[in-house]
This record gives sequence, C-alpha cells and structure tokens, in this order.
Amino acid sequence: MRPCVLFLLSLLTASPLVAQFSEIPTEPKLGDTMLATYFEAETKRVANRSLVNIKTAKDWNDNKAAYRRQLFEMLGLQPLPARSDLEAEITGTHERDGVVVENIVFQSRPGLYVTGNLYRPKDIPEGEKLPTILYVCGHGKVKEDGVSYGNKVYYQHHGTWFAKNGYVCLTIDTLQLGEIEGTHHGTHHENRWWWNSRGYTSAGVEAWNCIRALDYLETRPEVDAKKIGVTGRSGGGAYSWWISALDERIAVSAPVAGITSLKNHVVDGCVEGHCDCMFQVNTYRWDYPMIAALVAPRPLMILNTDDDRIFPLDGVVDVFQKTRKVYELLDAKENLGLSVYQGGHADTQPLRVPAFHWFERHLKGKKASDELADASAPKIFEPKELKVLDSIPENERNTVIDQYFTPRIDRRLKVPASAADWKADASLMKTRLRSKSFRGWPSPTLAGDLETMKIFTKTSDGLVFTRYAFSSQAPFRLPLFVVHRQGIDPEDLDLIVLNVLDENTWNDFLTGMGSNFPGGFPLIEKLPPLDKERFEAEKKMHANMKWGMAYLAPRGIGPTAWTDDPKEQIHIRRRFNLLGQTLDGMRVWDTRRGIQALQQIGGMEKPKLWLQSSGDMAGNTLYASLFEKNIHRLDLHDLPNSHQDGPTYLNILRFMDVPHAAAMAAGKSQLRIYTDDQKEWEFLTKTAAKLDWDEKQLQIRKVVEGKNEE
Repeated sequence: MRPCVLFLLSLLTASPLVAQFSEIPTEPKLGDTMLATYFEAETKRVANRSLVNIKTAKDWNDNKAAYRRQLFEMLGLQPLPARSDLEAEITGTHERDGVVVENIVFQSRPGLYVTGNLYRPKDIPEGEKLPTILYVCGHGKVKEDGVSYGNKVYYQHHGTWFAKNGYVCLTIDTLQLGEIEGTHHGTHHENRWWWNSRGYTSAGVEAWNCIRALDYLETRPEVDAKKIGVTGRSGGGAYSWWISALDERIAVSAPVAGITSLKNHVVDGCVEGHCDCMFQVNTYRWDYPMIAALVAPRPLMILNTDDDRIFPLDGVVDVFQKTRKVYELLDAKENLGLSVYQGGHADTQPLRVPAFHWFERHLKGKKASDELADASAPKIFEPKELKVLDSIPENERNTVIDQYFTPRIDRRLKVPASAADWKADASLMKTRLRSKSFRGWPSPTLAGDLETMKIFTKTSDGLVFTRYAFSSQAPFRLPLFVVHRQGIDPEDLDLIVLNVLDENTWNDFLTGMGSNFPGGFPLIEKLPPLDKERFEAEKKMHANMKWGMAYLAPRGIGPTAWTDDPKEQIHIRRRFNLLGQTLDGMRVWDTRRGIQALQQIGGMEKPKLWLQSSGDMAGNTLYASLFEKNIHRLDLHDLPNSHQDGPTYLNILRFMDVPHAAAMAAGKSQLRIYTDDQKEWEFLTKTAAKLDWDEKQLQIRKVVEGKNEE
C-alpha cells in the first residue's frame, strides 16, 4: 500500500473494523455480468445514433464532408500530413506468362517506406491507359530464414489475375508484415495503451499509405486515374474501407471480409481476433455503417463468407442494410452489392470472382451477365523475385512510426506568459477534454439520478461506519464508505477526505474489513495479519481531529471487479476504446459521480472536501476535480507525470499532458503531489511562480524511504 499523509488507508485495515461491517445485507456479485450489460447497452446506444439524422439526400450531402473530416481525425490524419516527395524507385522487373511485375518502393512520409509490386500486361498499346486496381494486403505472412518478403507475396495471385485481364494492379505491403516489419498490435498485446492517448492507430498508417499509393499511381503513364478501384481481404478489406471512405479517387470498391458491426466486435467478442489496424480511434462514437456510407454513391460491393468467425455474417448484413438506405436516398441503389460465399475466414478464389465481375462492370463497362474469360489466379513468381529491398534503409521509421505519426504537444512544456494566457489555454484544454477525450461520458439526461442510498450504519469504538451505494452509470451501482467520530454530525466536521481506490488500495481496504464482509466482495482464503497499532493511531487521529474519511471504488474495483485474466482484461479495455471511451476515462466519470453522491449525504456538503488517491487513479482523481466544484484540496501520490505512462484518455497527448491538468487543478484547489522526483514537475512549479500563486496553493512533496515529506 502506498503511504498517505496523516490519514492512511490503514484506518480500515485493523481488526476492530472487521466486525463493524459484518452485518451488511448480502448483495449479488456484479462483476462480469454487469460489464456485459454495460457493453451491450452502450453498443446499442452508439449503433442507434449512427446515421439517425440522415433522412434525405440533402441531409447526407450537407453532412458528408463533416463526417469525412471526422474520419480523417479518428485515423490520426487531421491535419493531413504533408505530401512529401515519394522518392519512388523501381528496384527490379520480371516477366512471366504475359505479366510484367515491377518491384517498387516509395516513402509515404520521410522514412516511412512502402514496398510493393506493380503488375501490368506485357503488351500495352502505346498511349493507352488501363483501369487500375490498388490491392491492399491482409495478414498473410511470408518470411523465410528470418527475411520478410512482405504480405504482397502471399497475395500475388490477385495481381496476376488483374494484369492478365487488362488491368494495372499495385499490391502494397502493410506496416505489420512488410519487408520492414512494424507493428499493428499496440493495444492487442504490446501494452502500448498510450496509442489511445496519442490518438494513434496503425489503421491511420495504412490509410495514409493507400492515399500515397494513389499519388504514385497517378504518375504512371499506363494508369487511367479516373478508373481506379480498390480491393483486399481481411486487413486488406479494412484498408479498402479506409481509402474508399477518405479518397474519392477510388472509383470502385470491393472490400472482402473487412468490416462488421460494432455489436459483433464489442458484444460478441470479435475485437479479440483483430489488431489495431482494423479500428479508428472512435472519438465521435461511430458504428461501422458510417464508414461504409462515405463510399456512396460510388460503386461498392461488400464480400464475405457465411461462416467467418471474425466478420460474422449478421454484422456484415447489418452494415450492408444501413448503407443501402444512404444509396437509396442518393438514387444509386444499383451501385451497392453484397456477395456471400460459403466458408470461413479464408482467401478463396470463388469469393473473389464476384469482385472481378464488379470491376469488369464498373471500370470496363461490361454487362453483369458477361462471363469471365478465366477466373483462375495462380502464383507464378517466386518470393525472391518479388522482394523490393536488398537491405533495410538506415533512415526507416516504419518500426517507430507510432512515436511520430500523430502530432503531439511539445514534451518541453511551455510556461504560460501571463495569467490571461493561462486562463485562455486552460479554458481551451477543458473544452477539448470534453469533446476529444471524454465524449463517451453520458449526457446529464442519460446519467440520471445518483439514487444515493444508505445500506448500513453502525457505531463502535467511538466511530460511526456507514456504507452507501449510488448509481454512477447504468448498470454500475458503486459503493461509498464513510467513517467519522461518534457524536459529531457530518456538518460539524472540519473536512471530509474522499479516497479514490485502485486495485492495490482496495485490497488493503478489504484486508482491514475482513473476509466476512458481505455484499459481493471477492472471497479470499486467508487474510494477512492486521495492524492493530496503526488502527489505534487512526482512532487517535479521529479523537483529535474532526475529520471524516470516505472511500470510493470506481467500476472494475472491489464489488464491481471483473475477470482477473490478463488477456481478457486487455480486450475489456479495447472494448471501451471501440465505444469511444477508455476505462480510465470512465473511472474519471465514476469519481465525479462519487463526489456528487458524497455531497448529497446529509451534512456532507458542509465540510471542506479533500480528494486523495495514488498512481494512475490519482490521475483520474485529478481530472475529475477539474469538472467538479468546491474541491478544497487534492493529495496525489505517485502521480504519473505523463499520459505516455499514466492514465489513458483518447487523444489527450495531442493537446495537453498531466502537468497541464495539475496546473488547472491548482488554480482552483490546493494541490499536494507526493513524488520521489520533484524535477519532473518543474513546469508546474514554474507556472505557479509565474502566476504568483500562494505557497499553500501548490506543494510538491518528496517521498523519502516510503514516507511523505511534511
């Protein structure tokens, strides 16, 4: 347990308290069932609002540009990166069976290399321009003796088919499985939760590489730039969606197994089978028909199998049906198609045949009834023939692209020039917090009443112990524990300290209560020894001080704890992300509601309110204080200095960091930060000096050998 100032959590870690709460009526354990209920309700809410305001063609045309800007932003492409010189190079050429393949490389941004193969017919009449396909690859790994040949090699047969049938086809590697191996799996298993805080997703890199691939194709003399289509399966299907929605240079689109509904991902668990490249940072809380609709009215065929475990058919059909309504409004129903073939998640040629027909019809003007001359697509090139790079360029940034792809605030935080400047900056940051990071909070109407209720109270050892429950956000009903000296009414207390608990401090709290504490607490076989000496010290504190102590366990902590399986916990956090939230962000909301509930208790609105917490939860407590009134003081222990390592909120590192929030809090409440590295808070101390704050307003206290400096 982390040390605290004067009022240690040991208040509730001593034996006399075990009996005080032992008679609380048993309540059913919530845990995973509550979480599942929450995810289902939130998913339904997001799904129901997607495209709900689109009633006419005018509605769509009036909103389409704004939706597209939002998608650019959610992919980390707002503002759009500069279109730097592609520095394109052809590193080799091979010809076989009437097909010429060129090995090409370009830089979509300086140091961000895209390797690919461009397929074309051997004989092209001089001056003729051909319809062209951008083929984007799924997760097909081709690696021999430690050398990655790129997933373009795995999917080469599609490029061959297009070239043999009169198309140019550029097949490009992905970041994850290209010749230079980056990563798609930041939150999936790399523990890079700061991707959310940076507003970064590997999907944005793939989308940008596709945009630059179109830039490259426009430079080729044999390419008809007005007749460019895109296709790909699985991950490539997703990237087909990104580029089709973002860039109207795509005339025809045929994504294969690349999209499904938010319900499938969040409620049915498909998110567990997908890396980050499949998802935008869902700031604006979209369901996937929003993305599909952005292709309208251009020709779009959605292709899938009927038994795909990670792209279930019901979700695919849901996306199709909702997208179809937009096409119908635009009088373009004939431009939308759905093709389903039997099977699972596999790259089968029969599934591709309808896509080939679609391109023949919409890029070449053929009839839907026309037969393909040949639907077969053999792999005719050796992997080594399709390799582009002899060696990895020294200036490559593919492997560290997540560090710089999305802009972030300067790590060297700038001290405000004046109080007026800081007031303006703080106001803007708070506005952005609400719109860019905490958009997933419920509206006041949806939040509903707190419904604060006293569950149990008992007096013993000169102390009054009371347990309350309140509704933070349906279905989360959270516990609130209050302890104060017997004989003192709440309104007569000098102050009340609300301790916001994390897993560690909750376990200490639970240890003090004992395993007999009913009401949904997790069972434990053996309690560690209880510290009676500490309890006596706490009793003495209450005897000498007119203080009250309150304890809040946000969602996922204590009575509402869900699974402790590490892998499942990862995907729980990812589900929050898909809903345009983060777990930390919603715990900020719980803390806000806990503050409000405490102040609803008779007399508790009168004493000065202090907030106290530690670690990442101290960060959540800090941000909660920015949105609540009458917070007299905050005591924050081991507060992370940056969201790069601390609590995760969507997009936050694009406009502020923890020291900014601390300065905002210190401007309205007294702030105490307990740390073993005072230098990392220089921005805060310099801001305090610049704004001429009273020394009581801000104190950075050093922790020495587990004790707080007083």
